[in-house]
Amino acid sequence: MQDILVIGGGVNGAGIARDAAGRGLAVTLVEKDDLAAHTSSASTKLVHGGLRYLEQYEFRLVREALAEREVLLRIAPHIVWPLRFVLPHDAGLRPRWMLRVGLFLYDRIGGKRTLPGSRGVDLSKPPHGGVLQDRLKRGFEYSDCWVEDSRLTVLNAMDASERGADIRTRTECIALERIADGWHATLSSGETIAARAVVNAAGPWMDDVAAMGGVNEAHLRLVKGSHLIVRRQFEGEQAYIFQNGDGRICFAIPYEHDYTLIGTTDQLFEGDRNDPEISAREQTYLLDAVNEYFADPVTPDDIVSTYSGIRPLYEDESASNSTVTRDYVFAIDAADGAAPLLSVYGGKITTYRRLAEHALEKLAAHLTVSGEEWTGNAPLPGGRMPDGFDAFVADAARRYPWMGPRMRLRLARAYGNRMHRWLGETHGMADLGARMGGDLYAAELAYLAEHEFARTAQDALWRRSKLGLHLTAGEIERVERWFQEQYPDFA
Repeated sequence: MQDILVIGGGVNGAGIARDAAGRGLAVTLVEKDDLAAHTSSASTKLVHGGLRYLEQYEFRLVREALAEREVLLRIAPHIVWPLRFVLPHDAGLRPRWMLRVGLFLYDRIGGKRTLPGSRGVDLSKPPHGGVLQDRLKRGFEYSDCWVEDSRLTVLNAMDASERGADIRTRTECIALERIADGWHATLSSGETIAARAVVNAAGPWMDDVAAMGGVNEAHLRLVKGSHLIVRRQFEGEQAYIFQNGDGRICFAIPYEHDYTLIGTTDQLFEGDRNDPEISAREQTYLLDAVNEYFADPVTPDDIVSTYSGIRPLYEDESASNSTVTRDYVFAIDAADGAAPLLSVYGGKITTYRRLAEHALEKLAAHLTVSGEEWTGNAPLPGGRMPDGFDAFVADAARRYPWMGPRMRLRLARAYGNRMHRWLGETHGMADLGARMGGDLYAAELAYLAEHEFARTAQDALWRRSKLGLHLTAGEIERVERWFQEQYPDFA
């Protein structure tokens, strides 16, 4: 019998599986699709405290998130890195004193930090002059971080697996039955798994899983967030955060070298949870929001791609979708000593690790959870870089001088020191196998299939990487054929 069955392969489920496996618990995680196939690959890709949450008095959430920002920088320096945000002051919106006070708090409530604090900035000077409208004279600059969200999920699942967890993608839990000392879970594979506890981390399907376990109270508010990927709109590595007239904010962030990421929206979601799509109204909203600030308008012709995700937020009866709490909430069903079903609602990518620790605290009242908290000091796969990321890249340049700097940086960012596992003693491109397109070769695909649970071109090109943005339709088809030919059992 397993100690814990985790249902859901997003960042929360993968984080809980990792933490539990590292404490010696027997863990199985099942995911009906791919890891990070839904909410956890559709974020704005930020590890941040959430500056706007201060207005909603979410001080606990902001404090925890800012502290976790430092932890994630330490344990995953390859997929998490600092980013400076520029916040223009718009005279018709929040007053300058309010922005200054908010940033003062933001700099201080998270405890010890390594990132530089906020400061005032002259928007008429480079790199902002000419990018922003002339009416915008002054603003502020502050620090947060970028994260490769779906890779964060995958790395947690990899580490869980290496610590003994059984990770099963494309495997759905289709029935749950409480038994005397635990649960019987029937899987889409036809197998039945026995577990002492079930963790419901199914994201938009949380209430469905809870009902399958006999809990029929609905706690979800599904809120859709959509993003635009457009041609690069400005030079430099800074990101912009723009205030909207409706009280919300909008980000414009450098993305994948050649693009700018614009987001996000807050729309009540109804429809097919497997396939959320941006609406014409959302597209117009995002374009209008950034065009209030950019000197050169972003047009529909600039849009290269879009994506949408569903936030499984805890229903707190807020009047607005943008003010529903982003904090996480646990609901545990274990009356009269029955085997526990722990449902995990809400949460942010930034706080997934603390969420996992708190989930195990909840379960400790119902099963033996030994060991101390450990995930805050253990690097995620690829993240062990004692001399820092820049020194690691410099060493990679010496080890692989035949590789172009852009490819080398991409691989270092994606795999960290795990890149050496599949590059090995290679001495040139010819050692990497067939070229699939761009700087993608068969050796990298084989690593993704054998070590990172990738089963399709979609897994490899849009979640393990964002190479789908850089390849032609024909090259993407080539990757699809490669999976079909090399791994026919995946089909």
